[in-house]
Amino acid sequence: MYKYITRRVLQFIPMLFVVTVVIFLLAYAAPGDPLSGEMLDPNIPHEVLEERREALGLNDPIYVQYWNWLSSVAVGDFGQSMQFTGRSVTELISTRIMNTLHLAIFSLAVTILVAIPIGIYSARKPYSVLDYSATTFAFLGLATPNFFAALIGIYVFSFQLGWFPSQGTVSTVGLTGFEYFVDKIRHLILPGLTLGLSSTAVYMRYMRTEMLEIMGSDFIRTARAKGLGPRPVLYKHTLRNALIPIITLLGFEFGTLLSGAVITEAVFNYPGLGTLFLDSISNRDYPVIMAINLILAVSILIGNLLADIGYAIVDPRIRYD
Repeated sequence: MYKYITRRVLQFIPMLFVVTVVIFLLAYAAPGDPLSGEMLDPNIPHEVLEERREALGLNDPIYVQYWNWLSSVAVGDFGQSMQFTGRSVTELISTRIMNTLHLAIFSLAVTILVAIPIGIYSARKPYSVLDYSATTFAFLGLATPNFFAALIGIYVFSFQLGWFPSQGTVSTVGLTGFEYFVDKIRHLILPGLTLGLSSTAVYMRYMRTEMLEIMGSDFIRTARAKGLGPRPVLYKHTLRNALIPIITLLGFEFGTLLSGAVITEAVFNYPGLGTLFLDSISNRDYPVIMAINLILAVSILIGNLLADIGYAIVDPRIRYD
């Protein structure tokens, strides 16, 4: 296993190099630059703008700009923000990334705790009332856009019932201890449930389908013929095999949650990477845009590695050494 992990980590190097090239070329191909935005003061002389472009290196050839950026990224320096003068990209991201991580982990936990048990029950008792209810919920979850579900949640649970706050991460500054923890959870509930809505529906359907397929397999019938009880057959044989495609989804889910949180964070005015990403796009803050895209790419690669490790945990037949 250790040799396999080492090989996979080494494979990340050329993959990340290709990712950096794509990210930089997409940013370079975007029209305009940070000094040609609509919010720029039209009274600023053209000569001053050209001097500023020269200072930022925007007039350098593309290969020079890419090499300068890549050299800095290789040592962990994502450069300076073009929107927030005097602040580094690392500083901006560090103030937001934990909020997005909390949101992603909360959403993923809700998805797993809800989808997998209901999927198992639906497979054990297909065409029951709960099975039909879960199927209806899954179709609604897949058909409802995240932003629409977010607006409904804000209107019902924030404005009408007043149960949960509609924006931000904390109600007020200065909270500590258990009071701070409870307040953070209250702010996570609405965006977390919204973000996990479609994922919960997908996992539910996958879990039900895989469980039904495996329960009709020959090795399950053999296990029952040997006298194994329903619980060992369900949890030791059926569930372990059914979890393999779920683990595959989980490998992509974390990176997807980080990127998919953009719309959800914008609706809830949640100060995470999503809102920072949108602000950076609006202001053509290319160093921040490229840094966030690179972080998302790394998270997806790490998620795939963790999925491969998960295969060996749930299925002892899978070995990498």
